[in-house]
Amino acid sequence: MSGVASQGREFVWSNRDFARVQALIYKRAGISLHDGKHAMVYSRLSRRLRETGYDSFSSYLDWLESLSDGPEWQEFVNALTTNLTAFFREQHHFEIFAQLLRSKPAGTPWKVWCNAASTGEEPYSILMTAVESLGASANFQLTASDIDSRVLNTAANGVYRADGIKGISTERLHRFFLRGKAANSGMVRVKPELRRMVEFLNVNLIRDDWPFREPFDVVFCRNVMIYFDGPTQRRVLEKIHRVMKPGGMLFVGHAENFSDSRDLFALKGKTVYERQ
Repeated sequence: MSGVASQGREFVWSNRDFARVQALIYKRAGISLHDGKHAMVYSRLSRRLRETGYDSFSSYLDWLESLSDGPEWQEFVNALTTNLTAFFREQHHFEIFAQLLRSKPAGTPWKVWCNAASTGEEPYSILMTAVESLGASANFQLTASDIDSRVLNTAANGVYRADGIKGISTERLHRFFLRGKAANSGMVRVKPELRRMVEFLNVNLIRDDWPFREPFDVVFCRNVMIYFDGPTQRRVLEKIHRVMKPGGMLFVGHAENFSDSRDLFALKGKTVYERQ
């Protein structure tokens, strides 16, 4: 896997380059890239070479390593993160969440964190569930975070293609979205009153600079841990445990299982855990 000619590629892409990328993204974001990701990494990072003017991966990575932090590190992380999302994905979680919200007395304050906000579909699904369960004037605060700064901008804008929206009933579309007109025809926007209930933040789950002051009642950490190895998963779970109230609920992805961390979280339902 050494040269341009044999691969028909624009840039030389070697196993050594891939191993360096693996090490850098693991150190920076905790993401374990397995060996089957060669083509994906080449494709996504070649855009960074074009935009920064480097003619080889080795020189680009040398430059990146010379920077302690800054915008290009964010671009590097953005390029290598995967953002698969949809409104009301894993529907059973929202049904359990709605039951949980209704189980407490009216007026109970709720602090919720969604830590893989992506382009916003998940946070807005959480908010729609909260408004439907508690009413529009609920004492409900949502913090939504992601490591990828680009997707957070999309989430904060709350604008989506109408034909790309899956999983939202006509009733919810009328209640929670505005339809675009003229130049914005074919687009929908989340209503301002819903957008006001969420704060979007750039948070790296493996760093120790989380900005939270008060503990959360509920945390959605869905389809994030699949990108981490065992030790990293454990470290992140310990940190999530520290920012949650005792008895708080943790929602995780359908492929994630934390039975090794029973001292922190006890399974309460299908991929739903209670903080111990």
